[in-house]
Amino acid sequence: MPFANFKLPEAALSRAQKEDLLHKTTDLMVSYFGEAVRPHTMVLIEEVRDGGYGRADEIFVLPPEYRARD
Repeated sequence: MPFANFKLPEAALSRAQKEDLLHKTTDLMVSYFGEAVRPHTMVLIEEVRDGGYGRADEIFVLPPEYRARD
């Protein structure tokens, strides 16, 4: 069973964008392993809250202009 795990900043993607990511990732797995894996492909999108991770030795907070608007 193919498995993909994305960790993204909370609110970085809208629901529609998450659905698109899920479909495109599934299609990618199918392109490598064949159509038989489609019903068994797992895509996990985890949202990390602001302050829950760091970059360049600083706590990361997603700027408002990069937040998704549903």
